[in-house]
Amino acid sequence: MDDEQMRQQEDWLNNRKNRLPSFTEVLSRRTRPPVDLFMFYLFLQREGAEDILDFWLDVQQHENLCRAYFKDVRKSGRTIKEDWPQYWDYARRRGSIYGTVVGLQPNAVKRSTTSTGEMLNDQEKQALAAAGDEKRAGGVSTSPRPRTPGLDKERIASASPPAGEYDPPRSTTPFSISGRTPTLFNMRRASRAPTVIPRSAAISRLDLIASAERIYLRYLSPAGTVGSPENHEIYLPPALRIHSFPLSSTQEPKSQSDVNMMAHIPDMFHAQKEYCFRAMEQDAFPRFLRAKAFGNLTPLSALVRLVVGLIILWIGLAAAFALIFLDVQPKAKRFFLFIPFTLAILCLISHQYELDPILIFLGQSESTPFRTLTIREPYVKKLLLGRAIWVTTLVAICVTTLTLIFWAVPGHRL
Repeated sequence: MDDEQMRQQEDWLNNRKNRLPSFTEVLSRRTRPPVDLFMFYLFLQREGAEDILDFWLDVQQHENLCRAYFKDVRKSGRTIKEDWPQYWDYARRRGSIYGTVVGLQPNAVKRSTTSTGEMLNDQEKQALAAAGDEKRAGGVSTSPRPRTPGLDKERIASASPPAGEYDPPRSTTPFSISGRTPTLFNMRRASRAPTVIPRSAAISRLDLIASAERIYLRYLSPAGTVGSPENHEIYLPPALRIHSFPLSSTQEPKSQSDVNMMAHIPDMFHAQKEYCFRAMEQDAFPRFLRAKAFGNLTPLSALVRLVVGLIILWIGLAAAFALIFLDVQPKAKRFFLFIPFTLAILCLISHQYELDPILIFLGQSESTPFRTLTIREPYVKKLLLGRAIWVTTLVAICVTTLTLIFWAVPGHRL
């Protein structure tokens, strides 16, 4: 790494210390817990909306497969124009996201109007466009088997940017905490994208068709379609919907129309992928940052604290009124009321802010209810520490006020 690259990396790291991460940085695994891709996936699972991220990741993997195919062709000494003239003609006329890979001049590649390229800087474009190179993933996606949540780690790893020019630290959070599968509500809807397996042979065009066909059957075909009994159709605007998949992965296209249609396969889902990117960036991602950068509790955990806090507060108030109306002496015994009041107020305010200051001071944030991981993102750690100090101060003020009020009330035996 030369001086310019080192300076770029240092500038990037210094900039990250004073801001929240962008959605592109989360998708390309340039962030750390609790705002990494693992936590975003769990956040979407709690809302029952993980299909849109599954789709984005699967299309990213499909594009990586196509990119690996083009690289294999070039390594063999042939040009894309010689190997796949129909695609070459399509890419020159319509534009393609693989323009630089297949050998087209950058200015000859027409930018899609739905592309995130208009919203990303050069480094972010490179991170997403080159994500999942076969050198990093150790293989490409060709398996039709359903995946399990533990294997999602490999899919998300395939979205990592290539090593070399610009490679800040990445999240290392496993998809199975402490070697165990996530809790039951995270298993409610297991993903079904293909797994990553080692490559044992060169990629063929039938592999590209099979990859595209699986994506169509899982996410774009209407529910109940023959051949896709477990599909999870995602919402797309009418202009982006694909109503049929005309090719078959079991045989090479023979008719001229099928051959021409095959040229669309590499870029087939790119517009839909970019729509999903913008939908997540504008809707789910801001809520995710509010939940994880300004709090450290899951909704269920916060609800449990509310229930526990109300019960303990009732016990504390009952004990306080008993001490008053029984006129228990000495009066200083009432100071012990601060114990139930502290527990009750801490639980209630933690529910209100969805933040447990004790966990923050220990450097922990919840990933699933009552299961934590270490906070590693520097700016998020600073934000949460400041909010934890504020919550602690608020708890101390409330507890002190309640304790003094019940201490000062004169006793009166009934």
